[in-house]
Amino acid sequence: MVSYIQINDLTKSFGDLLLFEKLTLNISQGEKVGLIAPNGSGKTTLLNIIAGKENYDSGELTFRNDLRIGYLEQSPIYPPHLSVLQACFYSENETVRLLSAYEQAMEKNDVEALQDLIVKMEAANAWDYERKAKSILGKLNIIDYNQSISELSGGQLKRIALANVLITEPEFLILDEPTNHLDLKMTEWLEDFLSHTNVTILMITHDRYFLERVCNQIVEIEQKHLYKYKGSYNFYLQKREERHLAENAEMDRAQNLFRKELDWMRRQPQARGSKAKYRKDAFYELEEKTKGQRVQGNVNLGVKSSYIGKKIFEAKHVTKSFGDLKITKDFNYVFSRYEKMGIVGYNGTGKSTFIKMLLGLEPYDSGVFDIGETVQFGYYSQEGIQFDEQLKVIDVARDIAEYVDLGNGERMNVSHFLTYFLFEPSRQNDFVYKLSGGERRRLYLCTVLMRNPNFLVLDEPTNDLDIITLNVLEEYLKDFKGCVIVVSHDRYFMDKVVSHLMVFKGQGEIQNFPGSYSDYREWKEKIELAEREASFEKEAEEKEITTTKRYRKEASKKRLTYKEQKEYDALEIEIEELEEEQKTIESELSSGTLSNEDLLFKSQRVSEIIDSLNEKTNRWLELSEWV
Repeated sequence: MVSYIQINDLTKSFGDLLLFEKLTLNISQGEKVGLIAPNGSGKTTLLNIIAGKENYDSGELTFRNDLRIGYLEQSPIYPPHLSVLQACFYSENETVRLLSAYEQAMEKNDVEALQDLIVKMEAANAWDYERKAKSILGKLNIIDYNQSISELSGGQLKRIALANVLITEPEFLILDEPTNHLDLKMTEWLEDFLSHTNVTILMITHDRYFLERVCNQIVEIEQKHLYKYKGSYNFYLQKREERHLAENAEMDRAQNLFRKELDWMRRQPQARGSKAKYRKDAFYELEEKTKGQRVQGNVNLGVKSSYIGKKIFEAKHVTKSFGDLKITKDFNYVFSRYEKMGIVGYNGTGKSTFIKMLLGLEPYDSGVFDIGETVQFGYYSQEGIQFDEQLKVIDVARDIAEYVDLGNGERMNVSHFLTYFLFEPSRQNDFVYKLSGGERRRLYLCTVLMRNPNFLVLDEPTNDLDIITLNVLEEYLKDFKGCVIVVSHDRYFMDKVVSHLMVFKGQGEIQNFPGSYSDYREWKEKIELAEREASFEKEAEEKEITTTKRYRKEASKKRLTYKEQKEYDALEIEIEELEEEQKTIESELSSGTLSNEDLLFKSQRVSEIIDSLNEKTNRWLELSEWV
């Protein structure tokens, strides 16, 4: 198998913060590798190093010669003057640049440029490439090609960048959170697209179904070291647990031996002979080993929630529109105590707007949300919050409370609480500006839960959180003694957390589904299959009726009428003349001697000839059966 990239003894640090040390990894042709690590451990930094956007301290990075690499960054940036179409084709790939120029010439009706580009595109066989590109843009709902990049949201920009990197057809694809800002339909399309392509992939994603269905190898950075697992995400979970059990058993033996050696060292006189030096050396080696004992990255979220009464909220005839776009239409719903609801739907159907209406952050046109007096919302927004960059992590938390109420009269100081969120004491004294994007989201989650809400409203909580934090958040939400509404495109997260769904279908159509997302997907597929089968049956029935009528009509025919025979003879002559005219015009178009007006006229005439030939040939074939 051809090696695409070889990493040997790679080390990277920022000041006194060591991200990873002596990482070694080989990625070969056809491998699809998922990278897993806690936030702040250097996942994105590693991708930036491989993509040549960041330096490293030491080690070696080797690529196959002339390897075409595509990189989807976590937060892509394009020149603001570009249009959406220009950004989608923003590439050094010559075929992609031809397509970009052709699309712009078509928009401007630049005949002279088109004449030159058509020849070049024929030579580069770019027409099939264009079809694939337009298909990708359509799947990602990119339709307004002329919109300026400067007008797009971060989510729209991420989809543009994803389209750009897929259109360029790289051999080695690096993806940083590719499913962020994709709705469920887009995510499932991308999942299918990547799982069936031959491109080699290295990616970071929190979407565990995506990992399971796309990747055939998982690599994990843990405690600054890299571990490799040849298999799916499910295989990784099994083998990781086996490794941890083996490490713990080895650590227990090391700890027992260390205690004996420590006792021996303490009992010996200060001055000892050299004959016991080997035992001293072994002691110090054991000491280092036990110091490196693996710290379980578990986050304890056993925080007390405030009392919540029986009345939660009731939506009565709630209607909301933005011009022609309907968000809700005479919406009614009674929310139950301890209910855990998931909200899903395509982008732009109003999911985030709906919860902002519930929270009183967005006005609605008519109706009312009648909210219970005991309800205390905790809102984790998609946009997040802006922290003071010059504050320390511990100070951000202390601005909310010095202690966190755990219930039963117990409480925890805020520093201890932060350690459960993987903010070690040394990290708590770091300034906010030093945190990674995922660490900021984790800190934001801390600030929401520290306020002891009894109704959690979480808008895309899985974006930028690592899988370890997501696992614990899922467990917390399952045991949470309060109400939960989750808006998310993370299917795995929804399956583990919510008991039923509110499906936003667009234009105010909202469906209440009793079950998990996987249940809904299975039900939807059955409905769609039944509809397709019914459609096929109807089509087959109509075709059979049409065929029967035609056979009856044809059976009554013995030969061509005089009029039909005359038509048949004329068609032979007309078809031959049209074919000759087509050849002549195509030769003229390729000559490069036509004026702009002639070029446009001749191009239109060729199109007319092709349509006429198809029509006349079909009629000639129909008549020829009775000659």
